[in-house]
Amino acid sequence: WKKTFTVGGCHAEGEVGNVVGGGVEDVPGSTMFEKKEYLEHSMDDLRQLLLFEPRGAPFVNANIILPPCDRTADLGYVIVESTEYPPMSGSNTICVATVALETGIVPMSEPETRLRMEAPGGIIEVLCACEDGKVKRVEFTNRPGFAIHLDMPVEVEGLGTVVLDTAYGGMTFAHVDAAGLGFAITPDEAHDMCLIGKRIKAAVNE
Repeated sequence: WKKTFTVGGCHAEGEVGNVVGGGVEDVPGSTMFEKKEYLEHSMDDLRQLLLFEPRGAPFVNANIILPPCDRTADLGYVIVESTEYPPMSGSNTICVATVALETGIVPMSEPETRLRMEAPGGIIEVLCACEDGKVKRVEFTNRPGFAIHLDMPVEVEGLGTVVLDTAYGGMTFAHVDAAGLGFAITPDEAHDMCLIGKRIKAAVNE
């Protein structure tokens, strides 16, 4: 990339969600989801530039502010994470609202600013408490979540048949009864839970 980007460093309770406020004027797509797909399939080197070392790290996310497709929205944004482009993320939405207001991308009104932010997952209504040019608190209404599968049997390598639920809430999730897999959910089980979770995720994706 032979270009200059303006990146605002931000985090929400420690979860990093840096915000690209300048340098990416727009990308093709008639919806924010289509813009997400274009970035994912045709400009993934930008995600790598922002998130890989030396500029990033495995725990770093970024958000690219783009013109909204919905005329009622104040801004659009695409979320980029270390392994994926989620349609919606709460912590990243908080970071985008904060940086957009504190840097003047969107005008700030005190004591409150209301925003309509267009994520790939849809319009997110945001309420920001503002004081002395700073965003003190961010509240948002997410898109509706819903179950996709209930009590779905999945064959998992090394575990056999695992019954689980899948749901959408900005990203797609698989929900498994930990106790049914023999876990008490104690700190000493963290490593094994992670390994089992990766196996279940792979089976569900398949």
